[in-house]
Amino acid sequence: MGCCTMCCFHTRTFRKSCMHFLLLLSRQGKLRLQKWFTPVTEREKKKVTREMTLMVLARPPHSCNFLLWRDLKIVYKRYASLYFCCGLEDQDNELLTLEVLQRYVELLDKYFGNVCELDIIFNFEKAYFILDEFLVGGELLETSKTAVGIAMEEAETLQETMEEYMSKPTY
Repeated sequence: MGCCTMCCFHTRTFRKSCMHFLLLLSRQGKLRLQKWFTPVTEREKKKVTREMTLMVLARPPHSCNFLLWRDLKIVYKRYASLYFCCGLEDQDNELLTLEVLQRYVELLDKYFGNVCELDIIFNFEKAYFILDEFLVGGELLETSKTAVGIAMEEAETLQETMEEYMSKPTY
């Protein structure tokens, strides 16, 4: 069937979207961020990443953002110099996934102030934190930009407090 039972909720009329992976690729084909929501070997991850890079970068600029690949649907979107690329089950909603990508970019923009590739490179842990506040197990967890922003502020405050505590001399 594909996606794990923890990841997807099934009923007759409704099925949540379940991502297999999310990759951020540069225009030069460099992998900048990767999140795998289903178990995949390192060898398979490298193969998938290589194939996604070749497929997505070869597409003309104004072509459709949806592709069929193996038994998955690929949804991608370019924002500035980064391609956001997701692998979905065949029956998942492509438009919902485009909205999820848009929301992630909005959250990154809000945190970094007009996010760029260098922000992802030098602050990848923050990009992962935002993603983990937003998506869990390949499913949309939090739709509120405000709630994710509050979680980021709390994490920043905690990190600053810990840095202050660790920098104080012990007697």
